[in-house]
Amino acid sequence: EVQLVESGGGLVQPGGSLRLSCAASGFPFSNYFMYWSRQTPGKGLEWVSTINSGGTVTYYRNSVKGRFTISRNNAKNTLYLQLNSLQTDDTAMYYCVTSRREYFNDYDPQLRGQGTQVTVSS
Repeated sequence: EVQLVESGGGLVQPGGSLRLSCAASGFPFSNYFMYWSRQTPGKGLEWVSTINSGGTVTYYRNSVKGRFTISRNNAKNTLYLQLNSLQTDDTAMYYCVTSRREYFNDYDPQLRGQGTQVTVSS
């Protein structure tokens, strides 16, 4: 059974930083593209970032480029998202998402964990 367990969220002031983690199990993590997505009541679910199976290629939505960094440790079956220079618009529930198919970049937002809440407020 695929399990994705996010952690690391919290309350932070604008300009602050957080590091999110996602512990993965139940599938060959190192063979899968992984993603972070986020959801707010007003904007719905949106894709944030992608990383390939080897961790050598990454993609970001424009609004987080230069501020967020996705990474992974395949030996620990763990995905990360470093969030810097946080803004109030970054407030959301953040989800770890796995690709629908092994070896392919096949984003399916339904294949996500339970999420971790990030709140940016002064």
